[in-house]
Amino acid sequence: MAAADDQLTRSQILGLVAMSVAVLVVANDFTSLSVAIPAIEQTFGVGLTTAQWVINGYAMVFGVLIVTGGRLADMFGRRTVFMLGAAIFAVFSVIGGFAPNIWVLLGARFAMGIGGAMMWPAILGMTYALLPAPRAGLAGGIILGAAGFGNAIGPLIGGVLTDTIGWRFIFFLNLPIAAFAMLVTFRVVGKDQPDQTGQKIDYAGIAALSVGVLSLLLALDEGSDRGWTDPLILGLFALGAAGLAAFALIERRVGEAALVPADVLGNRQFAAACAATLLISAIFFSALIFLPQFMAKELGYSAIGAGAGLLPMMGVFALTSFVAGPLYSRLGPKLIVGAGALCLAVGIFMLSLIDAGTTFRDLVPGMVVLGVGVGLFYASVTTAGITAIDKSKASLAGAIIYMAQIAGGSIGLGLNTALVVTAASLPEGIAIAFKVDAALAIAGLIVVILFIGGKVDRERLAGLIHHHRAHG
Repeated sequence: MAAADDQLTRSQILGLVAMSVAVLVVANDFTSLSVAIPAIEQTFGVGLTTAQWVINGYAMVFGVLIVTGGRLADMFGRRTVFMLGAAIFAVFSVIGGFAPNIWVLLGARFAMGIGGAMMWPAILGMTYALLPAPRAGLAGGIILGAAGFGNAIGPLIGGVLTDTIGWRFIFFLNLPIAAFAMLVTFRVVGKDQPDQTGQKIDYAGIAALSVGVLSLLLALDEGSDRGWTDPLILGLFALGAAGLAAFALIERRVGEAALVPADVLGNRQFAAACAATLLISAIFFSALIFLPQFMAKELGYSAIGAGAGLLPMMGVFALTSFVAGPLYSRLGPKLIVGAGALCLAVGIFMLSLIDAGTTFRDLVPGMVVLGVGVGLFYASVTTAGITAIDKSKASLAGAIIYMAQIAGGSIGLGLNTALVVTAASLPEGIAIAFKVDAALAIAGLIVVILFIGGKVDRERLAGLIHHHRAHG
């Protein structure tokens, strides 16, 4: 039984509801437009190469600025930065819904990426600050569970709206949801008072990191189309490397005012959480892209059908994320993060057995195991990383872990795409790519075993086993 001071108050519960709703709108936005791309192409008379930037542009701006958003949240107050980010997100959602041409729509999406990059780390920081320390695992489980639910229902909501009242209402839906999250947050989440003594915005660090990450993401996104030896792609890789090198030099010189302070990057458990996330994130991104392609091109599913086909993975992901919190609190990070990494490796390997004769029923077991892995891993590795850092830098820590997820996913997706497009057939390419992903997951599992969470608490593990036997 939890101690009395660990019990959640009404304000804490309402705060968690507000944070979950806010995460839902950000996560849903990543996937809901994926099934609306053909309708957007038709509305504006553009091709897929242009229309896909409705998704890619948002994701890139989000990924580039999320660390900056985390640092600003810790410096100037998480609630303040969240409210500003949510307002930007909501206003430009409406502008996107009324967009008269593709360029206004893309501009609105880029601005929404800025709002999302401010909201996400502020949400993480507020959630972990909202709960007592023994409930940190619950905080991670709730937020990542809400994110998984948002990702899962996104294609379904987007498909229904697109086929009935039009794709523009995907954008309009963001306004009331964001407004509700802002209202509840304003009422129940206290305004934090961060210590700003000597705090300065690291403009040079922000610029260098943004140039470096954006260049690398652009190179990875365009490399599979243009070819990896194309002068533009090589130039982007070089610019990305130069930007990141400059960022490292700048951070050493500015000391405590650094965008990413030395005590954050120097924390061993935090660095291990980021490294494991970087290695493993190719799996989730690749499954989200290539499984629907297989369903559409090999099994003949419609866009909505392919989106619904991901439910065995996405639904289990959402449910497991909620369960991961209590398990983390009882068993600690090493067992839960390790179990998640193992399930990810096993699940993607099961899916790598795909061939031209594979049916949807054949895919379901692998998707379920993969969903368990995603739910256990991301909720728990985020908690392990954030709780390893001082509470005053929680938003920054959460942002860096999420950037590692985006970077790992983008690098892995670029590698996977190259393997798929050069194979003799789509099933063969997916099989090869997923086997490579399984190997990366094993590498991530090794990092978890060696560096995350210290030793396994055998007494708590034995107590849990005896508890289950007593109730069997």
